[in-house]
Amino acid sequence: MNCIPYLPEGYSGKHIIPVQMEDLKKAVSTGQIMEGLVTRCDSFRNLFVSFGIHVGMIPFNETCIGAKEGKVKDIAVISLVGKPVCFKVIAINEKSGTPLILLSRRLAQTEALDYLLNKTQEGDIIPAVITHLAQFGAFSDIGCGIISMIGIENISVARIFHPSERFSVGQKIYAVIASIDRIKNRITLTHKELLGSWQQNASRFCAGDTVTGIIRSIKPYGLFIELTPNLSGLSEYNDNCITGDTVSVYIKSITPEKMKIKLSIINRVCESPLPSPFEYYLPGEHIDRWLYSPPGCEKIIETIFTPS
Repeated sequence: MNCIPYLPEGYSGKHIIPVQMEDLKKAVSTGQIMEGLVTRCDSFRNLFVSFGIHVGMIPFNETCIGAKEGKVKDIAVISLVGKPVCFKVIAINEKSGTPLILLSRRLAQTEALDYLLNKTQEGDIIPAVITHLAQFGAFSDIGCGIISMIGIENISVARIFHPSERFSVGQKIYAVIASIDRIKNRITLTHKELLGSWQQNASRFCAGDTVTGIIRSIKPYGLFIELTPNLSGLSEYNDNCITGDTVSVYIKSITPEKMKIKLSIINRVCESPLPSPFEYYLPGEHIDRWLYSPPGCEKIIETIFTPS
């Protein structure tokens, strides 16, 4: 796995480690990126980070990239209360009775973004943390609060109607850099390539097995049932089932050359389950090409990562 020096906020857990004044003073001169928990946002949208008996302030203009230029909505700053953030220590003024500790999250983000844009490439595997879910995809922190998106079509091979069927806010995941736009300073991600090929997933099952699956799509000719996030099978139509149901299914046949699994529904088990932990197939730190289709298959499904 890539040793990314700029982890998502809260990923390392450093925000729960007490920070001493000596550490803060040292960080002023070294430029070290630190992490702490935001405890308050005042009416001027300044953020406050607790260091035990001391408190640091992140002025609004330093809360994130774009704040100074008026490109950041208030809710993006207010919603940081109660969450860990990364920052650099700008200055410490001890002339008054209470030390004034000035922090900058913007500077930490600027450094992290520069690294991500110029030191990584398409196909690199990186850690991420889910920050927000929308109908069209999942937003993820890929380093110091830098946000990237995974389109819903790139979350898994088995189709879903909403990212909440796969992810939850705050979840730690791995993802692959899909594209880097150095003009717009934008990075997009993909996720399905880490969940295994058709063969890797199908090898977990045998004809004659009875297992559970989730109904993802209902068509007049049958029901598409997810066995794993990257593997689905088709059963006969059943008007007693609805999308999202968990059902037990009998595996009638597995045909690799056509990537087909025929199923027969035994019974309905329960309604929509919570997302399960992923079983990742991590090939290393980087992927040049991911082939989903098994050898000899008539249909080729693949992803080729081309550096920009």
